[in-house]
Amino acid sequence: MSNLGFQGVYGIMNAFADVVCERVFLGEPGSSESLGPTSLESNQALPRFDIVALSISFENDYLNFLTILAQAGLPLFSSQRSSDCPLIMAGGVTSFLNPEPLAPFVDCFVVGEAEAVLPGFFETYKTHSQKETFLRTVAKDVTGIYVPAIYETDYGSDGTIQSFHARHGAPNPVQRAMVPDLSSPPLCTTILTPHTTFANTHLIEVARGCPHGCRFCAAGFVYRPPRFRPTRQLETALHQAGERTSKVGLVASDIGDLPDIRTICTTAAAQHLQLSFSSLRADLLSPELLELLKQAGTKTATIAPDAGSERMRRIINKGISEADILEAVDKLVGTGIGNIKLYFMVGLPGETMDDVDAIPGLCKKIKHRFLKASRPKARMGHIVVSLNSFVPKAFTPFQWSPLESVRELKKRIRHVRKELAKTANVRVHSDIPKWAYVQALLSRGDRRTARLLVEALNNGGNWAKTLKASIINPDFYVYRMRSWDEILPWDFIDNGIKKSFLLSEYRKAMRERETPPCNPETCHVCGVCP
Repeated sequence: MSNLGFQGVYGIMNAFADVVCERVFLGEPGSSESLGPTSLESNQALPRFDIVALSISFENDYLNFLTILAQAGLPLFSSQRSSDCPLIMAGGVTSFLNPEPLAPFVDCFVVGEAEAVLPGFFETYKTHSQKETFLRTVAKDVTGIYVPAIYETDYGSDGTIQSFHARHGAPNPVQRAMVPDLSSPPLCTTILTPHTTFANTHLIEVARGCPHGCRFCAAGFVYRPPRFRPTRQLETALHQAGERTSKVGLVASDIGDLPDIRTICTTAAAQHLQLSFSSLRADLLSPELLELLKQAGTKTATIAPDAGSERMRRIINKGISEADILEAVDKLVGTGIGNIKLYFMVGLPGETMDDVDAIPGLCKKIKHRFLKASRPKARMGHIVVSLNSFVPKAFTPFQWSPLESVRELKKRIRHVRKELAKTANVRVHSDIPKWAYVQALLSRGDRRTARLLVEALNNGGNWAKTLKASIINPDFYVYRMRSWDEILPWDFIDNGIKKSFLLSEYRKAMRERETPPCNPETCHVCGVCP
């Protein structure tokens, strides 16, 4: 319920006069339900529904997807489900990155944004009583619907994909569906509840996409071009939120990119709303944003340098300097924010141990500025460093890159931890590289990796056992640098971005050259804008 996309689609579906959408969640481990997973609204078991629609935002949820089907007593493979079974559809950002590891289990994917797909989907559904006929028709007639069963993949002797072709008149490639602008009412929290991460917080989507083009970030490419909600629309949404709660979360890749942030802040302050949002770009901390943070009583702010060295930030096209980061710390502490959270990655393409060593080096500089700015207040807060392994994603300039070895990732994480171990008021949290391996396997895999998901399900989620016993070599997907002319598992999706543009961005990264932020009014290089 903390996922605004989930809440938004729930609201969109229920807005159709002849559609009733209910919520079903996977139970806690060890819980037993005689009927399997049941809906919260009417306590109906999954097989009783016409359609089971799953929102999947992360590869780590793939196993949960199979688990919920198994607990519901539904066959895992779409080819084994009878006409009496519900239609299984899936959406979420993984569906228009690389849906192939889930392809054998899903009847149809929503490739793109729900607002652009669902009206045509339901109109077609109402006119067809046979599942197979409906799937063939909707794949052909509704932009953004991918039906895996009517597409075939051929592999070469070296294991790479040789061809991908469609049957029954289905499109190839499959076009991503998107709304051209955000002039419709914004996605907002539909159900306000205390039983969620953002307790009693009304979330409002203020923008979609990101103009900055960080080369590791899928959202910055597949949601192009960046779009912003009209100011008047957001003011209305704030008034509506204020009737429900005093806590409002503004959802965007970075709130500082919103063109009329001053007006939004003024409107929120007039209604005594406590605004919150996720990470901040160090170079976009305007006086209005700082005042907003102060009024909201914000105690912790998050900055994502992503890399420790200037060289690595040029490689990933981060677009912020060390001076920007240190100045941001001064501003935040001066505003009264006592704690800072910092995001970094290790294992990025082109990274050396000097770049890794720059992470604790930058953290110590931040600590020094933090201490200096905090001294007049006679209080020193905490700096929390979040250290994550880089995982290559489809439709980014780094989509060809392999994952750094698990052993090397562990080494780099240990180095950062050791260097910061004796630095007071600095805590380091890190992910587990073996899970980064699994994520890379699923983000870069083709349909054959579906077998690994079934085995992992049968092994109770024990991935170590699954990978050790697999007849498929997972390293083929995880550790292999892809060639420029190779057909990638996700190449059948057209997100609008030229593959040649992504390749040029990769080459610029290796030359440590930066690219200006995306501006649809003046630039048409990537291919998304007509």
